[in-house]
Amino acid sequence: MARVQLEHITKRYDDVTAVDDVSMEIEDGEFVTFVGPSGCGKSTTMETVAGLTQPTEGQVYIGDDDVTNLAPKDRGVAMVFQNIALFPHMDVFENISFGLRLRTYDDEEVHRRVEQAADIVQLEGMLDRMPDELSGGQRQRVAIARAIVRNPDVFLMDEPLANLDAKLRVHMRTELQRLHRELGTTIIYVTHDQAEAMTMSNRIAVLNEGRLQQLAPPLTCYNEPANRFVAGFIGSPSMNFAEGKLVEGGLETENFTVDLDAARLPGVTVGDAVTLGIRPEDVHLTQYADSLAASTDQIDARTDVLEPMGDEVFVYLLLAEGAAGSMEEDPATSPNQLLMSVTPDTEIEADQDVNVVLDRSKIHLFDAATGEALVHGITGLEGPESGTAPTEAE
Repeated sequence: MARVQLEHITKRYDDVTAVDDVSMEIEDGEFVTFVGPSGCGKSTTMETVAGLTQPTEGQVYIGDDDVTNLAPKDRGVAMVFQNIALFPHMDVFENISFGLRLRTYDDEEVHRRVEQAADIVQLEGMLDRMPDELSGGQRQRVAIARAIVRNPDVFLMDEPLANLDAKLRVHMRTELQRLHRELGTTIIYVTHDQAEAMTMSNRIAVLNEGRLQQLAPPLTCYNEPANRFVAGFIGSPSMNFAEGKLVEGGLETENFTVDLDAARLPGVTVGDAVTLGIRPEDVHLTQYADSLAASTDQIDARTDVLEPMGDEVFVYLLLAEGAAGSMEEDPATSPNQLLMSVTPDTEIEADQDVNVVLDRSKIHLFDAATGEALVHGITGLEGPESGTAPTEAE
C-alpha cells in the first residue's frame, strides 16, 4: 500500500491540453474516483500514474518515491481496464497467473497467490474454466484477480464496469467495495458514471477540460459543490439553475424573486449577476412548505411532463405563461423550466397549475462570471436583522 501524489501534472498533445496543472494527494489505502464527462482528462491522469503516459510537466510520487520516469512494471501498480482482455486460449488459472509466470515465480508461490486471489473474488471451483464459459461478471472478476496476485501498492481501474449490464454493474460495485475493505489497498478508479463515484469512493476528484474542479468526499461534492460545473455534474437529475441579478432586498430571476440581503453575501454586491442553484428534491409544493425551516415566496408554475421512477416522480414545471418544453432545452438550465421531485403518492398530474417554494437552506448561489460557489444555503439572509449566517463556500 502507498499514497499517491500528483504535483502540477500537465499533459499536452500538440495544441491540445489533456491535463492542465492537476495536483492532488491520495492517502494510503484510500479509494478515490476520477469522474467527469468524456474527454475531461480522467483516463489520461490515471495513465500518468500508471506510467503509460509521460506527463509534459509535473511529478508523480508513489509512496516516497518519484516514479515520473519509471517504467510501468517498476511502479508497483496494477491496472484493470474497461476491455477485460482475457486470453481466450487460457483457462482462468492461466489467465490469473500469467503475470506471475512472466516474473518467474516458483510454482508453489504461483498456486498460493492464485488460490488466494480466487477466494477473494469468489472464483473458487472455476479455475479450470475457459473465458467463454464465464459470465461477464465472472470474466471481470478474473481480470481483477489477475491484478490482485501482483500484490500491488496501488490498484488503477479504468471504467472496469462499463461493459456490464445495469444489474451486474450494481452487483460489482458492491463487490469492489468489499474488495477494498478486505485488501486495504489504495485504489484509483476512473468512471463517467457518478453513481459509481458516489457509492464507492472515500473521495471523488471531479475533472473538466483537464482541470481538477473539486476533490472531496462524495456528499461534500453533492451538498457543497465548489462551482457550478460540479453542482451540475454531480447529482441525477441535475441541479436546476436560474440566472439572476442582485437588487436591493433580493435576487431577481426571469420568473421569480428571492428575498435576500445582498450586502451579506461574500464577494458580490448589488447589481452583480449570480446563478441560483436548487436540486429537484428541494423544490416543494406550497402545501408542504410548513415542513421547511425557511422557504421562498411561492412561485406560480404549470406541470408539463411527469416521469414516475418508482420511489419518486420527476415533475417538469413551466414557469412562464405560454412557455412550452422543448427537446432542445435542458430543463436544468432553461429559464422557463424547473424540475421538481415528489413522492409517488403526491396527487399531481400533467397540465395542472401549481404553486411551489424553494427550500432556502438548500439554495446555492454561484458567481455568474466565474462559476465559483458563493454560499450554500441562504437561511437567515432575508434581511440585515437576521442572526443566521450563511455557510460560505470554501
